[in-house]
Amino acid sequence: MERTFAIIKPDAVGQHMIGQILDRIETAGFQTRAMRMARLTKKEAEGFYAVHREKSFFGGLTDFMSSGPAVLMVLEAPDAIRRWRDLMGATDPAKAAPGTLRKAFGTSIDRNATHGSDAPETAAYEIGYFFSGIELI
Repeated sequence: MERTFAIIKPDAVGQHMIGQILDRIETAGFQTRAMRMARLTKKEAEGFYAVHREKSFFGGLTDFMSSGPAVLMVLEAPDAIRRWRDLMGATDPAKAAPGTLRKAFGTSIDRNATHGSDAPETAAYEIGYFFSGIELI
């Protein structure tokens, strides 16, 4: 079993898509090991996305991620990181495959409904950023 970190981003939360996305997560065979809704502060978003600090999109990304509530989750399944990224689809919803979350719920490369870890090291960091060990089931 492997764990990954996932976010239902403020755009999808604001459009009342939480239930539909959670249904797709469960249907895909993921177990939810931790979940909570939070509204990130600008500072929390900047810390979480610090790896992108020097990129041109950093300010817009952190403004967006602190613009409203998001659902933070730890998902578990065999090969969870790859499977979650496959379920999410390409970062740009216009390029995402049919049936993926971003194709179904994203509206632009900046408002693409979900986030997911891209590697085991990233997953470990991202899970630890938002959840303490006692919160993980």
